[in-house]
Amino acid sequence: MAKVTEQIHSRPPLERMLAIHERLQSGSLPNCRSLAAQLEVCKRTVKRDVDFMKCRLNLPIEFDAQRHGFFYTEPVGAFPPVPVTEADLFALMVAHKAMLQYRGTPFEHLLEGSFRKLTGQLDRSSAFSCGGLDQAFSFRPFAPEETDLEIFQGLLRAVRQRRVVRFDYRKLGAKKLERRTVRPYHVACVDNRWYLYAQDLAREAIRAFVLTRMSKLEVTNEKFPAPKDFSLDQHLRGSFGAFAGKPEDDFEVVIEFDSWATDVLRGRRWHWSQTVDELPGGQTRMRLRLNNVEEVERWVLSWGTHATVLKPQALADRMARTGLELAQRYGGRMKNEE
Repeated sequence: MAKVTEQIHSRPPLERMLAIHERLQSGSLPNCRSLAAQLEVCKRTVKRDVDFMKCRLNLPIEFDAQRHGFFYTEPVGAFPPVPVTEADLFALMVAHKAMLQYRGTPFEHLLEGSFRKLTGQLDRSSAFSCGGLDQAFSFRPFAPEETDLEIFQGLLRAVRQRRVVRFDYRKLGAKKLERRTVRPYHVACVDNRWYLYAQDLAREAIRAFVLTRMSKLEVTNEKFPAPKDFSLDQHLRGSFGAFAGKPEDDFEVVIEFDSWATDVLRGRRWHWSQTVDELPGGQTRMRLRLNNVEEVERWVLSWGTHATVLKPQALADRMARTGLELAQRYGGRMKNEE
């Protein structure tokens, strides 16, 4: 358990090595025990970091047995560029391309600045290779949101410090704002939309809040204990998107796709529970296990006549009602065109 906790909460390796470098430059003779306490990792992790700095980065580190601490045997200026592999470069470029979905939003300059800071550690040959990869692939994001950066940063701070927050919130389709007081647990991006998952104190339940419908955020000084049993993966296990249904609800969703949709679906995972059976004629039948059908309804509708709901009856009924409403809305227009 201690090993898992360290992986989740400890600093990234580069950040740890930069901290070790600063301690060595100060001449304070740090050792594995003091560095482990500072960096909140075990002594083995510190030893691996020091060995990497000495053997891979060629930093002049030695250990003074009498004074029980590491030191630089000669002056060292800036921290040397970190050697990277082709896989590292590819990962960097994927991250950079993914950042493009925030172009034109308040996040753009923040993310670009951080990316430049990270890639500034690369040597010139790596930067050249990185430039070659830049032309090889791209992302085309769909409808990114213009989330308020101040609210986003305030919520992240509140999540890290476990502080209760208050904000005005407009529910979907509502005209009036409501003041909410919550314990913020997690901020997540689902389908290009940012959500806060938090314990709503008035409703005594975990709720998902869309950041773009929040305003007047107040991070209070009231702290709350770390949630012992909250996991976003578990919370959304029965969800098809961002919203969880009732834990006691359980729907077997069965959808049949024609051969055209099958070619589009093939090789993609839409939900952890999905199973796909091939049918004669090129069709497929997908099965899902969900605790609500609202979000999957919108997804099925996006396939038009290429998808047919077989189960549950509640979802099929919702589809039928939507179909009738659409027919009434557009039926007169078709007659006029004729």
